[in-house]
Amino acid sequence: MPDPDKKVLSRRSDIVADLASLVPPDSVIWHETEMRVFQSDGLSAYRQMPLVVVLPKTTEQVSKVMRYCHQNNVRVVPRGAGTSLSGGALPLADAVLVGMTKFNQILDIDYDNRCVVAQPGVTNLGITNAVEGRGFYYAPDPSSQIACTIGGNVAENSGGVHCLKYGLTTNNVLGIEMVTIDGEVMRLGGKHLDAEAYDLLGLMVGSEGLLGIVTEVTVRILPKPDTARA
Repeated sequence: MPDPDKKVLSRRSDIVADLASLVPPDSVIWHETEMRVFQSDGLSAYRQMPLVVVLPKTTEQVSKVMRYCHQNNVRVVPRGAGTSLSGGALPLADAVLVGMTKFNQILDIDYDNRCVVAQPGVTNLGITNAVEGRGFYYAPDPSSQIACTIGGNVAENSGGVHCLKYGLTTNNVLGIEMVTIDGEVMRLGGKHLDAEAYDLLGLMVGSEGLLGIVTEVTVRILPKPDTARA
């Protein structure tokens, strides 16, 4: 693990107080015992307590947190469900861990355009559960699909058995809303397959949160096949 910034550690109390003014106070977790659940992801061989945990509920709150951290030279680590085995959500001692679990709503189901708009905290399997009654499903199916979130899938470019035919997450994401490192809110893609100019959406998928935090995801859904064979 990298050596923490001692200047940031010395300002911990002020950082906690400042963050509590940007989001509801109960969305800031800073007691050591309460932060232990966030000290690792699925790669539990490595553990590190974060500086503080923030659990925003709106894109505006994420933007405020990111802008504050950028202006005050504080690192940020985004976290979904923490099921990753790559260490992608491993905290840093001098970093704010931004958990996205409160972003857990499906915002729109568009059967005509065969897509779903969901917040990043919705589970992978939750998308399929929402549309299977109409004969649709979401193709990428990582082994942790019952628990992993669609935001985490975007960060890790997750796959699964179905990826052999239908591709990875990057092949099934149509658009995202994201907050950049300096707090700017951006939209990439939409309810269509391709966008003109550079493929910034493709750049974001698999970037493990290094380029920004995803706050909304539009994914394509597919009709269930008439038959299935083992």
